[in-house]
Amino acid sequence: VVFLLLVFFMLAARFGQNAALPLTVAGGGQEYSGPPRLIGVGAEGVTLNGQSVALNALAGALRPLMETPDDTLVLRPGPDARLQDLTDVTDVLTGAGFRALVLVE
Repeated sequence: VVFLLLVFFMLAARFGQNAALPLTVAGGGQEYSGPPRLIGVGAEGVTLNGQSVALNALAGALRPLMETPDDTLVLRPGPDARLQDLTDVTDVLTGAGFRALVLVE
């Protein structure tokens, strides 16, 4: 019985990586150019360059600040930000076609 339980749980367990956030850690040495694109993430909401913005309007607010989708976007989670908050923001940004996301403390 114990052996059957062991086999069952080994087969039912999920091994591997389920999902990953496509982020780069700051400090890679690349030059930053263009207007500021600092996205603050917190439990109270999302800010763009210090101004509060709705999550579903974030991509539209970023478009005038971007020359190409490869321009760097800096994500800074607040001390009260949950991992789900950061994941929601990255999902919106990658869904809108932005690819260069950098995470800072």
